[in-house]
Amino acid sequence: MDVETTNPSMWLSFPHVVVGTLSSFLFGYHLGVVNEPLESISLDLGFSGNTLAEGLVVSTCLGGALIGSLFSGWIADGVGRRRAFQLCALPMIIGASTSATTKTLAGMLIGRFLVGTGMGIGPSAVALYVTEVSPASVRGTYGSFIQIATCLGLMVALFIGIPVKEIAGWWRICFWVSTIPAGFLAVAMMFCAESPHWLYKQGRIADAEAEFERLLGGSHVKYAMVELAKLDRGDDADTVKLSELFYGRHFRVVYIGSTLFALQQLSGINAVFYFSSSVFKSAGVPSDVANAFIGVANLSGSIIAMLLMDKLGRKMLLLWSFFGMAISMLVQVAAANTFVSGSASLYLSVGGMLMFVLTFALGAGPVPSLLLPEIFPSRIRAKAMAICMSVHWVINFFVGLLFLRLLEQLGAQLLYSMFASVCMMAVVFVKKNVIETKGKSLQEIEVALLPQE
Repeated sequence: MDVETTNPSMWLSFPHVVVGTLSSFLFGYHLGVVNEPLESISLDLGFSGNTLAEGLVVSTCLGGALIGSLFSGWIADGVGRRRAFQLCALPMIIGASTSATTKTLAGMLIGRFLVGTGMGIGPSAVALYVTEVSPASVRGTYGSFIQIATCLGLMVALFIGIPVKEIAGWWRICFWVSTIPAGFLAVAMMFCAESPHWLYKQGRIADAEAEFERLLGGSHVKYAMVELAKLDRGDDADTVKLSELFYGRHFRVVYIGSTLFALQQLSGINAVFYFSSSVFKSAGVPSDVANAFIGVANLSGSIIAMLLMDKLGRKMLLLWSFFGMAISMLVQVAAANTFVSGSASLYLSVGGMLMFVLTFALGAGPVPSLLLPEIFPSRIRAKAMAICMSVHWVINFFVGLLFLRLLEQLGAQLLYSMFASVCMMAVVFVKKNVIETKGKSLQEIEVALLPQE
């Protein structure tokens, strides 16, 4: 069996990856969709001034996402990656329509919750799918599409939300718009390739070969199948028990995965996304300009990450990204310092925040959801991914809930210093625990990481 010398063409798998990342676009869209219209929603549905209700409109979505992500592994393993995307699009369509037509707060919350369940299934499904259908040589590049699509979704949501103050009931349109890409995702997935890894695990060998041919081109099928067969020592038939993920031989990769997501959330990134406009407001920058700045910083970081992911490698990007985030947080600590004069403090806080978003998008943002499906053995991949995403949602939820309270209680300096120290802890953690995966096939990575029995 001669080893592959040429890399498969990246354009064959490209359309499949793009359709899959539509789920990330929807994910970003629904994260940002209530940002601008929240005031007019609260006026129209009669809970204006009730901060708890406003908080619920934002966080019910996260609750739904936690539930969706808990089941995402079983869904992706049970019905396949393609069906998982359709199951992700369905509640998003129903939920968005519910939110768009509702007259009450309860209806809005039900709609947000349904959308949330779709948002929970999406990230695991797309991370698995992109990892399993892309050729090793461009897996990193395609993995960063996930982050770019999420950014674009956020930006489109903020952009569509602009006329909300002028046109009455415009927020209903904001929800309706999201049903278009969701419908497209559900339909287009019928024509996309199923993950050959999943088909192989189901024992559908001929189907897996056919899909490899669509994704990699005929000359690469044999090599890809041989690689798959190396791993399958016939232990795939038995189901993965939860206990295996928490102790036993897989514990280490699950621990690395969940810790990476925990550190990513505790670095303060979502606090920055949720509350950036208030920081900019105190600096006298109008919120739409601020959101545009944040969006541009996020997008440009993601695009640079896409270009570097398969050249520099995942580990380098993670290290430098967390390090840059720590520095940015320290810049904001300096800005919150009383010795710094007014105008200097404004420049520092705005600059620090933009630098934070940019460095986040370079590595800490896109790398974990790409690296995890790479380091998880195919047997546990979907379920381990589900557990790590759930950790991500729980922490995300609490950060969103507690950030403003902590800011009042501790003050900006202490809170930002805590975020900075989390980022430094992340640098140490990555240095010690993360292995480089660029350009290796999923099988090589698995062999490198598993303790040999």
